[in-house]
Amino acid sequence: MTPPEDSELLLLAQKGDTAALERLLLHHQSQIYRFGMKMCGNPEDARDVLQDSLLAMARSVRNFRGESSFSTWLYSIARSFCVKKHRKSRFAPEEKSLDTDAGPEIARLEDSGRRPDAAVAALEIQEVIENAIRKLEPAQREVLILRDVEGLTAAEVGDVLGISVEAVKSRLHRARSLMREYAAPALGIAPKMEAIPKTSTCPDLVTMFSGHLEGDIDSTACAAMEQHLQDCERCRNTCDSLKKTLSLCRAGSGPEVPSAVQESVRHALRLFLTSRA
Repeated sequence: MTPPEDSELLLLAQKGDTAALERLLLHHQSQIYRFGMKMCGNPEDARDVLQDSLLAMARSVRNFRGESSFSTWLYSIARSFCVKKHRKSRFAPEEKSLDTDAGPEIARLEDSGRRPDAAVAALEIQEVIENAIRKLEPAQREVLILRDVEGLTAAEVGDVLGISVEAVKSRLHRARSLMREYAAPALGIAPKMEAIPKTSTCPDLVTMFSGHLEGDIDSTACAAMEQHLQDCERCRNTCDSLKKTLSLCRAGSGPEVPSAVQESVRHALRLFLTSRA
């Protein structure tokens, strides 16, 4: 559902009110820039994604029929430019992995032996989360960003990506499991997850809890999961660390749009709106 303020601006914009259109687009620039940063991994690409997305939205705003939410439309456009960036840079050097890009910092966090809220500042926690997100495969990264960082529903994520809700949830379960694996030990939330012994009766608690977050676990299965957590310290620690990792994903506000980028984007947008008038 499109927020009331957006609905009013959208209606005016579709009638040709350029001031309303500019306000509408700039109101969402932080979301697009944050998404571009998390998907592309560098400020230059995020700036291009932001500017290209806003200009594309300006060109096609009159064609928006409200069949999806405004946010869904917004992320669909931004994602298309992120995909183009990825294709253009496929022969560039690969992104550094979590181990190489933040190795010294993560090693320091692991050695601290303290809880993340006492061991590191908020920016350091965010850095570890960002590095863990970048280590995900693109298909996993985008579902986690859209669902757990940006807060879209699974159905809205499916609309943005053009896949079924079931496919969204399948990718999401895997992405959440990997986020916990990459980030939790580095933040001191939990030790590295040990392999489940072949003789163990432990269920896949990470997938079950992820399914619970999506409303896919019935009351009987939920009760059984809660009982198992009471009896199994290993699974209880795993589940707790997943909760904390996802909480940190949601809490991270992400980078603000630099003032120079805001000015550049605003200038490009106004040039376009003036030429169209």
